[in-house]
Parts: sequence; structure tokens; C-alpha cells
Amino acid sequence: MPIRVGIAGLERDRQGKGHRSQTQREGGPHVGDFMQPTPNSYSLAVPVQTSDLAAKIRDVPDFPKPGILFKDITTLLKDGNAFRSAIDGLLERIGDRKVDAVVGMESRGFIFAAPIAYKLGVGFVPVRKLGKLPADVVSVEYDLEYGSATLEMHRDAIRPGARVLIVDDLLATGGTVAGTIELVKQCQGEIVGLAFLIELSALKGREKLASYDIVTLISY
Repeated sequence: MPIRVGIAGLERDRQGKGHRSQTQREGGPHVGDFMQPTPNSYSLAVPVQTSDLAAKIRDVPDFPKPGILFKDITTLLKDGNAFRSAIDGLLERIGDRKVDAVVGMESRGFIFAAPIAYKLGVGFVPVRKLGKLPADVVSVEYDLEYGSATLEMHRDAIRPGARVLIVDDLLATGGTVAGTIELVKQCQGEIVGLAFLIELSALKGREKLASYDIVTLISY
């Protein structure tokens, strides 16, 4: 079964039809095997080991349609220790890089981007779907498996030259992230890193984003 990750009712199209997960091929998820943590100045108390976080994610077969193995992160989010460990684990991998703003994509990206921005002491910038933001926006259209979608960000959300960290729950095909990168570029921001809780490596989104520094905690 292909894998989709998210919160019931908020699932985005991950273009996973026809793919088997790396979990099925190799027997389990890989955690934190992409980038060595960089020492940083944050006081991190990690009550749940990063290697145990994958066990907090629930498999839901045949959702949202037959043949899909849905990875439900609500079971991680409801566990306070696990949620804190996920945020702290990402912060460890983000390290000491200088960040002026954290950008998160609608809607699950908000869950991880906002607390990371809080911990870093910088602002949080939401990227939303078409028509959801009230002021002047920059926008980008990007391709889905069937059709296209539009992302928007306030034009004044990022100052020129600002160092931007983009955070989302999931790296799959990389389409949503690529669209968000384009929005930041339109505002003349500088991308200093991309951070994700989960990567679906079979969908090869990392290849599309090869010119950027990527950190993840869990890989399927």
C-alpha cells in the first residue's frame, strides 16, 4: 500500500498511487538518518527518544480510500511528550543556523512550524490556499497528480534578504514545498533550510529539492 500521512479530514493529495512504502520493502521506518544533529544553544528536554516517535504514528488501512495505508499523526500529537520530542528533535537538526522567519504550509505544517518559530524567537509566516489571506499576496500555482492548486502568502510577510526556514509535516513528492520556495523567492527571502517530521522516500521529493538543506526525523 502507498502511504499518506496526516490528520483525518485534512488529508492532502500526496500522489502516492501505485507506490509501495520503504517500510514495506525494508521492514520499518528509519528515524533521524539524514543529518547529524548540530549542537545548538537551546535547552532541549526530550522525554521520548526520537527513535520511538515512529511507534506513536497510527496506521489506518484503506483510508481515505481502498488501497491507501494512512499514517495518522494525531496519535503522536495527542501525546504531549511525543509532540514535544518531535519539536525538540527537529530543533536539534536545525541547529545553530541563523533564521529570521519560519514558514509553514496549510494546514498541518502550521502545527510544527509555529512552535519551532516560538522556540527560535522569530516570526511565523503561514502559507495558505487560494483566497484565504485578507491582504495583498504573492501566489504560485503548482501541479498535483490530477490538476493544479494555488498557494498564497502575504506580500509583506518576509522582508528582502530575510533568512527563511520552511517547515512541514511531510516531504512526499515535493510539489507543495517547491511552490512555497517560489513564494519566498518572490519576496526575495533566502532559504536556509527545509524541515519535515516525516519523509516518504519512495516518492523522491528530496531529489526535486536537492539544492536545499533538508532535515527530517522519520523516513518511510
